[in-house]
Amino acid sequence: MSVKLRLMRVGKKKQPTYRIVAADSRSPRDGRFIEIVGTYAPRSEPSEINVKSEKALAWLSKGAQPTETVRKLLEISGVWGEYQSSKPAKERPARARKAVKAPAKKAAKAPSKAAAEEA
Repeated sequence: MSVKLRLMRVGKKKQPTYRIVAADSRSPRDGRFIEIVGTYAPRSEPSEINVKSEKALAWLSKGAQPTETVRKLLEISGVWGEYQSSKPAKERPARARKAVKAPAKKAAKAPSKAAAEEA
């Protein structure tokens, strides 16, 4: 089961408000969800974004994938930055390291040949 953090529409016709929920990716948009993580009211001026950071961080650490819109809302609220700073930094893959080293060796040989020709 893959979990997504996504928006669930609530409110009257032509007056949407949204809940940010953790839900199974196969469930319908306004259907079953696991937990409410926050709310978003786009019609108020300025837009209101309320995110329970502990819950959002817990779901993100468990592997929940946010939708594009929810990710932007998490960035605005500051939760996404907290999540990124808590993740361990990944090392570059071995192939990338070899590719970076190979041109450096060739470049090191080229100046020595040029110096030999001048002498």
